[in-house]
Amino acid sequence: MNYRHAYHAGNFADVMKHAALVAVLGHLKKKDKPFRVIDSHAGRGVYDLSGAEAAKTGEAQGGVARLEGLADMPPALAAYAELVRGFGPSHYPGSPLIAARLLRPADRLVAIEKHSEEFAVLAAALHPFATAKAVEGDGYDRLIALLPPPERRGLVLIDPPYEAEDEFAQLARAMAGAYRRFATGIYLIWFPVKRRIDAGALAGEIRNLGVAKLLLLTLDIGRAADAPAERLSESGLLVVNPPFGFAEEMQAVLAFLAAHLAQGPGANGRVEWLAGEG
Repeated sequence: MNYRHAYHAGNFADVMKHAALVAVLGHLKKKDKPFRVIDSHAGRGVYDLSGAEAAKTGEAQGGVARLEGLADMPPALAAYAELVRGFGPSHYPGSPLIAARLLRPADRLVAIEKHSEEFAVLAAALHPFATAKAVEGDGYDRLIALLPPPERRGLVLIDPPYEAEDEFAQLARAMAGAYRRFATGIYLIWFPVKRRIDAGALAGEIRNLGVAKLLLLTLDIGRAADAPAERLSESGLLVVNPPFGFAEEMQAVLAFLAAHLAQGPGANGRVEWLAGEG
């Protein structure tokens, strides 16, 4: 996958990941106590869907664009779609902008990005939000230093580019360190399903940390006959300490997305408990 997310912004994987993000933030906001969101690989924050990168792949047309005009969406997906529409037809918000828009005055966001060009755009995008802070640096290293958050309550989103050959191993090591420092936090860990052996090993490593509750979400949109071989068709999310009711909420979201974003036969969305339940 090309690091610059502008090529993939608004695709089916973003829709799944960001709907889950909106759902988790909704659950956190049910309590008055403030919380913190830490985005370890934040990217640039906002993407131009009319730009050359997005036009080259056309992935947004098979993702967020397909939601336009649809009725009877599950609540979390409807909230996500409404938020995205607020950015206008040609711009797509990344996870830090979605979080920044949804935080309350006492909540906080720390968005980390190591690539200087991407960081400059991110910092500018987050500048209007008093509750948000952009940090330039390596997401894995900075994440550990930021935990536990002062609020002792919050969400950690880990969404690396998967450029490095050992990315899954790096992520597992970072997650081990993060969980030791902040075992009560909610973690959303996104990964592309390209080799199931990698995804299975990552899930096993996280389960072996002793997490009480671990949820696996997957969305497979199938593959069109003429789709390029390198085109991603399945996306996964591991969720540590999912809020009560989140699994059922996302089952409805994934079923809806599998029906409306399908690119080929076998499209489906699945929710599986790997540890705990409820």
